[in-house]
This record gives sequence, structure tokens and C-alpha cells, in this order.
Amino acid sequence: MKTQTVIVTGASSGIGKEIARYFLAKGDNVVINSNTADKLETAFKELGGGGKLAMVAGNVSDKKTGEKLVATAVEKFGSADVLVNNAGIFETKPFLEVDETYLDRFLTTNLKGTFFTTQAVIPQMLKQHGGVVINIGTPLVHHALGGVPITAPMSSKGAIHSLTLQLAAEFGKDNIRVNTIAPGTIRTPMHGDDADKTAGLHLLNRVGEVEDVAEMVYTVAKSNFITGAIINVDGGAG
Repeated sequence: MKTQTVIVTGASSGIGKEIARYFLAKGDNVVINSNTADKLETAFKELGGGGKLAMVAGNVSDKKTGEKLVATAVEKFGSADVLVNNAGIFETKPFLEVDETYLDRFLTTNLKGTFFTTQAVIPQMLKQHGGVVINIGTPLVHHALGGVPITAPMSSKGAIHSLTLQLAAEFGKDNIRVNTIAPGTIRTPMHGDDADKTAGLHLLNRVGEVEDVAEMVYTVAKSNFITGAIINVDGGAG
């Protein structure tokens, strides 16, 4: 299988770091990103550093960060084959308490981060006559939970799902595939020690592990015929 160069945003912990680890273990080149430079440095060391790994700190909502990620991938490894838009934030707040500043946080990090980082990588993929963009969404876009007030993050994630379909349509003729992986509750630092409390939301009655998501991201990256898909990795939404 051809060696690819993979850009992973939000890769200093959790799902992003595991995605980076998974591709590295399979022999691919990886460029990791985080907005927090010291955490990124720690993750870089944890992942073993080495010649197949590079890092770029920066906020993905700024297109310059995406451009630097692509430039680093091309300079160091010769291509930018896969972009995994993993960087994102998720919190709860009742709808009537959401103000513009709070909503903008999710639109900026989640939607603009995905939008502008993808915009930065597509020209390189067009030059290469192919590429893969994998966005990270959530099954909760289509499976609302009355007891969990998440209108702000869901508005941004719903936009990412729509963006995925539109990009797949716009660039399919150029051999650029665009998909969303939508994880259920995954055991990550974001959930702290509370992850298992949501086991009942999944038909399997357990939460997922970061490896479950990384495995699917890898599968989609290596496929030649999956595009415009929203793929749930959620143990079956109860």
C-alpha cells in the first residue's frame, strides 16, 4: 500500500493523537497540529519523533495555519495526501443561555477550522490529482438528546456534515474524496472519568476507544471508492 502523508489537526491528545499513532505504525508520514505548542511538543515526543513525523503549532481557524501544515508536509515528505480535520471543542449549555460569543467559539474552532484548513490543502491535492479529506463529526447531529443541551456545538458539527457532502460533490471529478467519521462517546481526556456513564447511549452498552476511530479513519483514507459518506463509529446509537 502506497505511503501517504497525513495531516492531523488537534493531535496533541485523545482521538487526534491516536490517529497520528495509527498512521505512523502503518508506515505513513504524519504532520501533527495543535493550538497549544507545549502539548504538541509532548505528543511529538510520545509519538517517537523521528523522520516520519513533523509538527506545526497554530489555530486551525486561521487559514495560515493550514497553509503552513501543507507547506511542511510537502517540504518534508513531498505530498499532502490526507487531511484529518480532528480539531474541535464540545461543551454543554442550555440554548437560552447561549450568547453570540459562546456560539462563535464553536463556529470558529469547529466549522471555520475545518473549512479553512481544507481550503488550504485542496490546491495541493488538485496538483497531485487526488487526495482525501476526513472530517470528524458526531452522530448527535441526527440523534438529538433531550437531556443534553448542545445546540452550539451541534450547529457547528451539522455544518461540517453538510460541508462534507458539498465538497465531495464539488471535487469528486478531481479524485478528491471527502468523508466524515462520526464517533460516539469515546474514552478521551475530554470526558475525564465520566465516559463510562454514557455507555447506555450505545447499543453495545459501552463507550468506544480511540483505536476504534483511528482504525476507521485509516480504512477510509486507504479506500478508493468511499466519498460523500457520514460513517458512524458509535457502537450503535441507542
